[in-house]
Amino acid sequence: MLSRVADSLYWMSRYLERAENTARLIGVHINLELEQPRDASFGRWARVLDSLGLDKDPARELDSMTLRNTLCYDLANRASVVTSIRLARDNARQVREQISSEMWEQLNRLYHQVQVSSEHDPASDDPMTFLEVIREGAHLFQGVTDSTMNHGEGWHFIQLGRFVERAACVATFVDVHFGHFASDDAALRPGAGPDAADYLEWIGLLKSATAFEAYCKVYTASIEAGRVAEFLILDGTFPHSIRFSADMVHAALSAIADTSPSRRSSSVMRRSGRLQASLGFSQVDEVLEGGVHEMLKDVGKQLAQIHSGVYQAFLSYPIETAIEA
Repeated sequence: MLSRVADSLYWMSRYLERAENTARLIGVHINLELEQPRDASFGRWARVLDSLGLDKDPARELDSMTLRNTLCYDLANRASVVTSIRLARDNARQVREQISSEMWEQLNRLYHQVQVSSEHDPASDDPMTFLEVIREGAHLFQGVTDSTMNHGEGWHFIQLGRFVERAACVATFVDVHFGHFASDDAALRPGAGPDAADYLEWIGLLKSATAFEAYCKVYTASIEAGRVAEFLILDGTFPHSIRFSADMVHAALSAIADTSPSRRSSSVMRRSGRLQASLGFSQVDEVLEGGVHEMLKDVGKQLAQIHSGVYQAFLSYPIETAIEA
């Protein structure tokens, strides 16, 4: 596969996953803001910006509605939902011959839906309706992709982009949440539940990863910081856990390396295998003892190395290397 095609498929998938993650995070925090007293939401949107990996300085200058609208509708903001959808569509347009007609139609439809919202006065729109359109549109695109596209090399690049982005997003907002609500040893002791004032915030963390119902099926509705960390970081069967994403990244890279073997692919395979092994063999007590922040910081570093390795191995290597391989 041409590197430009693989690059577009990879980023199409990453941008769409980013849009869905951002929409879900904003929606959860809008609901929390409505359900809690005003003083309980102090600093909420600064934490949202941190969870999205963005500069939090604007939170001191903008009210929550303005900031919310900026994150949803602002075309000039590269991190906004509408910008992510536009960039996903731009990448899909460059590889229309590689994706199915149904994929293009769904992504194009979603793009035009968000364009209409961005051109209206955001104050007159219901943000929850807009965010639900994003979430449903992204899920539908993923289903259409799995159902209508050959599961060959291109499909594996889409999987790779989706799960690299998902792992990075979940690691960031779990890290921010634990840094704010579970920063002392007492909060991490087995059996220790959150304070009554923070209980909804922990439910919000789980819902930010679409994990609340799945968590309750495993642990019941008893919220404990250690269990939440175990589920969102180390669970091997939940699709939004970091470990599950790492497994999918390694599987996608293995499939790509099999179809495009080269000496340069061994490096990125070692990196993804190292991340997969570190999560697969870790125990939650070891994570808590060593520090959730340190664990997630290392995950983020390894994901960045995998991203760089993907470019070195498959997307931007010189033609001389390709000939030698």
